[in-house]
Amino acid sequence: MNKKGFTFIELMVVIIIIGMLAVIIMPSYMKRVDDAKITTAKIQIKSFENALKLFYIDNGFYPSTEQGLKALIEKPTTGRIPEKWREGGYLDKPTIPKDPWGNDYIYLSPGRNGEDYEIISYGRDGKEGGEGPDADISSSQIE
Repeated sequence: MNKKGFTFIELMVVIIIIGMLAVIIMPSYMKRVDDAKITTAKIQIKSFENALKLFYIDNGFYPSTEQGLKALIEKPTTGRIPEKWREGGYLDKPTIPKDPWGNDYIYLSPGRNGEDYEIISYGRDGKEGGEGPDADISSSQIE
């Protein structure tokens, strides 16, 4: 009787090897995903900054904290009303995108460090503070 195939032990060895490779490769892969999301957040913040500069050129002031980034897509109806708000808004799309982790961006005017405004993503954990991928990403720190 000549049976061809794998024994249970051979299959277990292959599964263990595959598992060990996954343990080695996954942390590196996850770091790349986190790095990509951080870069995406910085690019989105820069896009908001460009739109805010256009808003300022047209109106002579930045939206208030209460008006928020929404002032870039809808003409504010409270607070200081922009006289020359651009029809169609200041962003390409009619919605304010969320950060790469699915959270809203925080907009402050004036910013915490005396800037005219500040745009913040709280990072992966969605909470203020943190380190690595959980660290805050602020327009005041992006060059």
